[in-house]
Amino acid sequence: MKLVNTSVKRPVGVIMIVLAIIAMGVISVRNLAIDLFPEIDLPIAVVATSYPDAAPQEVEKLVSEPMESGLSSIEGVNSIQSQSQSGSSLVIIMFENGTNLDNALLEVRESVDQVKGMLPDGANDPSVLRFNPNQLPIMWVGLTGSDTTTLQSVAEDTVQPYFERQSGVASVSIEGGEERAIELELDRSAMTQYGVSTQLIQQSLAGANQSASAGSIQKGDQDLQLRIDGSFQSVDDIANTIIQTPQGAQINVSDIAEVNDTLQKNGTTLVNNESAVVLSILKQSDGNTVDVSDNILAAVEDLNKDLPGDVNLEVVVDTSEFIKQSINSVIQNMIFGGIFALLVLLLFLRSVRATLVIGVSIPIAIISTFVLLYFTGETLNVLTMGGLALGIGMMVDSSIVILENIVSYRQQGYKLKEAAVKGASELAPAVIASTTTTLVVFLPIVFVDGIASELFTPLALTISFALVASLAVSITLIPMLSSKLLTKAMEDHGRRYWFDRVLNKVIAGYQRVLEKALKLRKTTIAITIAAIIGSLCLIPFIGTAFIPEGDQGQVGITVETPTGTNEEKRLAITEKVNEKLAEYDDIIDVSYVTVGSSNPEQAVMSGGSAASYQIQLVAADERSETTASFVQQLDEDMQDIPGADITVTEASSGVGGLGDPIQIQISGPETDVLQELSDQVLQVLEDTEGIYNPTSSLEDTQPEMNIQVDRELAAQYGLSYQEVMNQVQISFTGQTVMQYREDGDEMNVTLMFPEDARTTINDLENVLIQNQQGTSIPLTTIADFEQVQSAATITRQNQQRQVNISSGIEGMDLGTVSTNVESALDGMNFPEDYDYTIGGQAEDMTEAFADLSLALILSIFLVYAVMAVQFENFLFPLIIMFSMPATAVGVFGGLFITGQPLSITAFIGVIMLAGIVVNNAIVLVDYINILRRRGLDRHEAIVEAGKTRMRPILMTTLTTILAMVPLALGYGEGAEMQQPMAITVIFGLAVSSMFTLVLIPVVYTYFDNLSERVKGWFGKKPKKEKEV
Repeated sequence: MKLVNTSVKRPVGVIMIVLAIIAMGVISVRNLAIDLFPEIDLPIAVVATSYPDAAPQEVEKLVSEPMESGLSSIEGVNSIQSQSQSGSSLVIIMFENGTNLDNALLEVRESVDQVKGMLPDGANDPSVLRFNPNQLPIMWVGLTGSDTTTLQSVAEDTVQPYFERQSGVASVSIEGGEERAIELELDRSAMTQYGVSTQLIQQSLAGANQSASAGSIQKGDQDLQLRIDGSFQSVDDIANTIIQTPQGAQINVSDIAEVNDTLQKNGTTLVNNESAVVLSILKQSDGNTVDVSDNILAAVEDLNKDLPGDVNLEVVVDTSEFIKQSINSVIQNMIFGGIFALLVLLLFLRSVRATLVIGVSIPIAIISTFVLLYFTGETLNVLTMGGLALGIGMMVDSSIVILENIVSYRQQGYKLKEAAVKGASELAPAVIASTTTTLVVFLPIVFVDGIASELFTPLALTISFALVASLAVSITLIPMLSSKLLTKAMEDHGRRYWFDRVLNKVIAGYQRVLEKALKLRKTTIAITIAAIIGSLCLIPFIGTAFIPEGDQGQVGITVETPTGTNEEKRLAITEKVNEKLAEYDDIIDVSYVTVGSSNPEQAVMSGGSAASYQIQLVAADERSETTASFVQQLDEDMQDIPGADITVTEASSGVGGLGDPIQIQISGPETDVLQELSDQVLQVLEDTEGIYNPTSSLEDTQPEMNIQVDRELAAQYGLSYQEVMNQVQISFTGQTVMQYREDGDEMNVTLMFPEDARTTINDLENVLIQNQQGTSIPLTTIADFEQVQSAATITRQNQQRQVNISSGIEGMDLGTVSTNVESALDGMNFPEDYDYTIGGQAEDMTEAFADLSLALILSIFLVYAVMAVQFENFLFPLIIMFSMPATAVGVFGGLFITGQPLSITAFIGVIMLAGIVVNNAIVLVDYINILRRRGLDRHEAIVEAGKTRMRPILMTTLTTILAMVPLALGYGEGAEMQQPMAITVIFGLAVSSMFTLVLIPVVYTYFDNLSERVKGWFGKKPKKEKEV
């Protein structure tokens, strides 16, 4: 082979190329972004709209429904879901897989702009967001030690700008603190006296706070722009604003309202039960999480030196810590795996130099992989690094085959260079074909849709890059190093002779087993089939799961209170939650809570009436229980707290699927029927094994006073429905009417009535509505009141009402629980026009399994195709393919023994096996054919090939297996993702290798007999006809 010959003859050139690759690799590693998981780009867009103080039904009718209608015409939309809560609307648009989300977002924004004009007054402009699990805050930093006003000022003026200047930071948000606001507390009696309505006040304020351009004039050679600046310059200007009454009189705002320059709480935030302001940091999309976090940590240290008084900055949650620990764990596993692989080689090769030759190939292959990862835009994460760790053992396979052949030629008396060239050139084609069979199994994964593709395409690319790099090393660097570093003669060393004796006994034992199997061929086949069937029977005991999550030690608590619950009540409930948390001080490192929020975007996500906790547990090795078990225990404890719906969840990385493990969506036109069906389904779930804490979206109700305005009667008094609604809203919640700017700061100007006039039903009945003429009409004259219980959240799917029933799981795997739920629901009778679907992680898992099953079938076909091309034969590849079914014994047996369910990551291991297990069979069948061509009969060739090829088969198998052992043991943070993959490959490869050495020779004999019969059928010559 020319490449091998050139490499041996030009060692300096090879060394310089390797040094150049190493240099590029070092630069690539420094520039590769580091994250926990690959960037997940799901085709999902979100439209969030806040409509302060509006009831869920009103939000549904006036905001969500128009938005759904406008968005439904966009091309490529798969489904539209909306959630209408008090004061907020959330519309989630899911596009078909493969949709260009950038283009889709442009269409969404265009549709939203068209709908915007149809939204009611008081609704804020909708925000169009790209759903991206990676674009979550990477760090929360708490500011404590002083009053909230000072903390807010320090956060806005000093900390936030400083953080935003740090490299890689996209944005910094502030939670908690107080903001300056101007409140106009209206005097209802004075308004009645002057005949002034709230609408007139709004118009007067808006008209007085105006600035405009009035053209330009000339002064000499200059053009002077004319500008009329009537904007308010002080709070006194607001108080002195003139209002023209309907009777023609002029009064000031101060005559009918008390103007208060005050502070408005932006919710209440506590860090470890101390008042605080918390800043959350988002990184740029291409930013390195670890680098950005390090920059923020350095910034915190710098700022703490200059902060005033007792003000102190402390890190509350730092997601990069888990990333660092996870990456370090993978690197540690890679090192141990590499050491184990080299020890195996040293044991077999009995030469330190030969072992070092192969040992050098591992880091060079890894460094080359970093270069390829950099140029393909991948990141360093637990999956790409896990791919390298999984590939450590496979990286040396090609080098082992090449080196062993070189040693063989050397022992035959060839010179070093000649042995290197001949040994490498002879097996280079076989090594290329063998590597290709491993590579092609990853090709279908690239074409799989959904989250499985998003997660595992980077892993597939990483392993593929590593194998290509190791292949290049095996046919260039290995021959060159062999020609320089191998000893003149490969002598035996007495201290290792014991291993040869052990190995010879193993080979002798194998020969006896093989001889027996060839005599009892049908029995061998029967035993194999029985073993496979037996392993398949283990599937119900193994179960299925989606994607294992790492134990990050991050917990979230959401405290939902009925709409209208005041802050004092929320704080009282929060105090009870804090008392529960105090019982776990030994494992809680730090916690912070936000109670309420005046931030519209936060209100959209929380419903505006929730308290939310972020809790960081101590490191996993410092506690005896997992985050999942802690969450379950804490969730049970929190159910004792009355007056709130408290949910405890484990913070997700975003890869474990969307939603709860089990989600059931019931859709239909009538709310009453949906309520009845929801109750029935909840009862069914309560009786279903494995279900934990099922809840319905209709369970979350709130007391509501419906005000039913008689539109015709209101019109007779000169009032529109909008005027009545605005005045009632101002009477009880206030209304922001304008923005006031002073010294570069912008603050809300809010109209409101005194608090003691807006707390009771009697206050509501006494509300006076004023028309344009200044006449006051009691609200009771034009409206009726009805107190009802209404849903706190109204969910719609594809423009139809929907009820969501969600549940956790306990004591059983997700697949078994999902099957139980399906069986239970099949026994229910759903009325016409009503239907249900099972979603959540169960749906994601089912779809991913279907996609990966197709990928496995395609992978098996591609492996056969590569072997058919290699052998230029359709029959021999079929013999080799018989090594695949036996992997089921190892896979399911291994999962059963280790207690691991068949997850998506384990399934990826199965696909990997499809390309790995055939390599041993290729080596065996190929050598049988070689020996038969040399004149040995079939039986002798089979036995001799088995004895001869057992050594390299053991070497490659053991190096691959032992290199993965550290991953299979699951040590270190973040190991949960790779563990099922490693277990699958280890057990599958080990069992398959044993079957390959016995089963493949038996199958070979059957196919050889079939081949002879076929040749006999087509080889008979027709009898010649008698000549006449």
